[in-house]
Amino acid sequence: MNERLFPLIQLCDSNFPSGSFSHSFGMETYIQEEKIHDAQSFKEFLKVYILKSLSYTDGLGCRIAYNLIQDQDLEGIWDLDEKLFASCSAKESREASKRIGQQMAKLCMTLYPSETLSAYLMKIKEKECYGHPAIVFAMVSTGLGISLDMAITACLYASVSSLIQNAVRGVPLGQTAGQSILLWTHGVIQSAVVLVKELPEDELGRTLPGLEIAQMRHEQLHVRLFMS
Repeated sequence: MNERLFPLIQLCDSNFPSGSFSHSFGMETYIQEEKIHDAQSFKEFLKVYILKSLSYTDGLGCRIAYNLIQDQDLEGIWDLDEKLFASCSAKESREASKRIGQQMAKLCMTLYPSETLSAYLMKIKEKECYGHPAIVFAMVSTGLGISLDMAITACLYASVSSLIQNAVRGVPLGQTAGQSILLWTHGVIQSAVVLVKELPEDELGRTLPGLEIAQMRHEQLHVRLFMS
């Protein structure tokens, strides 16, 4: 049990050096527009973000990748990598996912090496794949014998935990408020996992136009704490 639990705890730690602490994925635009200004408004944003965007990108991407790895369909994984990259319309957010995915792949190859992850990293180095954290999560999870449900849960939790820590700095929120919000998201993430398992694969990449616009407008903000 510990052999599977400890790696997940490490990967989901907001201090894991994937680079996610540098990105808000459009949240900073809402903060500067004062649409997010306190704990309650952030919770409202976070619930929509998890259930209407993150579930259809990282969540569904992790599920599809997990099943492709189980079927030993590497070509399918390379195709999924391209779809995840192309489906993100905002340049900053697209580049953010790529950078986080590449950094995670390098770190996890050192920490939790596998033939599949090695092949993915080689495709990235040869610029035949972009890199995406959802795919890396699936590869590490299958290599460690972690279940599909737990892989999706961990993938979503890691993204949410990092975003909350960024909101603590950006809104700003107190550390106690941040931890209270993280506890509150447990139920939302559980609902998201149920949703992800039921989604058809052609829903991959679906998101909210308002969020995409916020992500695009982030490039034009006069003062920015985050890269996306």
